[in-house]
Amino acid sequence: MKLISLFIFYFVFVVFLTFSLSGCADFPQKDDSMSKTAGMLQPSAMMKFSDVPVPAGFKILPQNSYSFESSGVRVGMLKYKGKASTDQVTSFYREQMPMYNWSLLNTVEYGDRMMNFERENETCIVSIVPKGNSAIVTISLGPKPQISKKPNKPIK
Repeated sequence: MKLISLFIFYFVFVVFLTFSLSGCADFPQKDDSMSKTAGMLQPSAMMKFSDVPVPAGFKILPQNSYSFESSGVRVGMLKYKGKASTDQVTSFYREQMPMYNWSLLNTVEYGDRMMNFERENETCIVSIVPKGNSAIVTISLGPKPQISKKPNKPIK
């Protein structure tokens, strides 16, 4: 009799364990904006300059940032930090900046990334530095230098 009750106890325990561990419902999946778009970053709704996008989830580092705007001239250096790889951030700016009428001049890659953009009378340099599983993005914005046309004189 003792053997039968021990067997029933183990049987009930195994059945209980099986049902409690397997369950009927799925665990909720983490809703991640990066998983929706296969690693692509989305632009943030909050931007310091309305025509220079920032990836969603990136936070400004106010102690390392400044901006100035007067009489149509804008100057600024804004630093942001967020969770993304340098490849994701580079792809983001390659895709997003043309939507704001910026033309990519060149990209320098050496672990860190630097992307140079321009348009009518402004230049924008985007620097991307990896920091662990995050990235630091520095956006430098300013007017294009005025090039004076001097006649070429031979050097004597």
